[in-house]
Amino acid sequence: MRFDLDNLPADPALLQQMVRDLAEVVERQKADLAELEALRQQLRQMQRTVFGRRSERFDPDQLDLGLEELEADIARVEAKLAAPELKPSAPAEPPSRGRDLPDDLPHHDLTLEPPGLESGAGVCPCCGGALHEAGETVARMIDYVPAQLRVLRIRRPKYACRGCGTLHQAPAPEKPIAKGMATPAMLAHVITSRYCDHLPFYRQAQILARNGFPVDRSVLAGWAGQACWWLEALHEELAKALFASAKLFADDTPMPTLAPGTGRVKTGRLWAYARDDRPWQGLDPPAVIYAYTSDRKGERPAAHLREFCGVLQVDGYAGFERLAAGNRVVLAACWSHARRRFYDLAENGSPIAAEALRRIARLYAIEERIRGRTADERRQLRQAEAASQVAELKAWLEHELPRLPGRSKLAEAIRYALGRWKALCVYLDDGRVEMDTNTVERCIRPVALGRKNSLFAGSEGGGHRWAVIASLVETCKLNAVEPFAYLRDILERMVNGYPAARLADLLPWNWKPAVNA
Repeated sequence: MRFDLDNLPADPALLQQMVRDLAEVVERQKADLAELEALRQQLRQMQRTVFGRRSERFDPDQLDLGLEELEADIARVEAKLAAPELKPSAPAEPPSRGRDLPDDLPHHDLTLEPPGLESGAGVCPCCGGALHEAGETVARMIDYVPAQLRVLRIRRPKYACRGCGTLHQAPAPEKPIAKGMATPAMLAHVITSRYCDHLPFYRQAQILARNGFPVDRSVLAGWAGQACWWLEALHEELAKALFASAKLFADDTPMPTLAPGTGRVKTGRLWAYARDDRPWQGLDPPAVIYAYTSDRKGERPAAHLREFCGVLQVDGYAGFERLAAGNRVVLAACWSHARRRFYDLAENGSPIAAEALRRIARLYAIEERIRGRTADERRQLRQAEAASQVAELKAWLEHELPRLPGRSKLAEAIRYALGRWKALCVYLDDGRVEMDTNTVERCIRPVALGRKNSLFAGSEGGGHRWAVIASLVETCKLNAVEPFAYLRDILERMVNGYPAARLADLLPWNWKPAVNA
């Protein structure tokens, strides 16, 4: 509420009402400020949970959702404080927190002429004098243009020759689905929504119906299956490129799947094999490949990696150990998994576990300083700074273990680390190796989010479809390629007979949009 102090009313009753109104505004502002401080305190606590040690106890997706809700509440209260007048008006936006608008988005100009000058007259409406341009004020806002469904009507005129009777007509275009109604762009939208944005088919069907196109979710599922058929060859090409690497990460995650004919859910597995050489200036582009299996037997990763030779960084799953039986694969273990076993014990007051965490934290601090160096520089710095600390940690763990009850959780955590010590130390002698498998765990996380939204895969075929499409989508994201534009373009090309010998050109890091796209 604003008052013109030079023109206050003389009526005492009106003045009293103005004071009461102002007091109400002040009280509301006090309440809003108290709410804002409470929300900010909750946000600080949540941020400590997400980024601090306590984050290991919680589902990161749920933590992200909690952060989003708190930030939305804070923005709401800040907006109220920015617009305390009693009459409705647009609240001022809180101070910018790094939200500059991207220059590469399409720009649309909206020009607002002064009142009385809309017709373009160059005469001052106040005095009739001539007007000249004196600059302009430009503000930018983010706008949203809703996605538009349209019917693409393909007309092929026929031309008959009266002289020879020949009929001329353009050939029918190839379709991604024989006798189907979905264009490559529509298929790309459905699978991007499903495997990138994690929208189940029934939600997509609801959205499409709201936009004027009622369609059953079974139709959308069928379209995704047909799109997957076109993409399988590219998935194989991606696997071929990835398994030719000299260093990979591997992990797996449960994939609940409907058992045929029983209506029951069984637990399949989705395996992830990832490459990311950017932390040591490697030249190979980042990528991830997924593979679905009906169980977690050790023979599954052995089959996937039958052509792989090099360093494989994994968690503690024993099924990977058969790969190290020969000289073809060197297993590197994950310090993050070793650390997690000490974490809860330290939270419960164990001084030995707390000391183990402090020692491991010092090793991670070295990694932060050398990230982005070349592989050789990383190896040299690790040998100079980390190797002695790792040796001291091993000696200390071996000293503490005999003093603990054999069946205690702390003894179990120490045995876990010591039992994998050789694999934990691989990173000291190879600058390409990371301390942990967080790289591939980040690739597993989007799949886990999609799994939550859809509960389970409808069949083993559905699990395979997950693997094929998610491999391309996540590799696109790793290479800063927009998944929808990529999938639309490669589906167009493959439907129109793209040469199989040139499939490598369509891998996300090699892909170039078609000129007329």
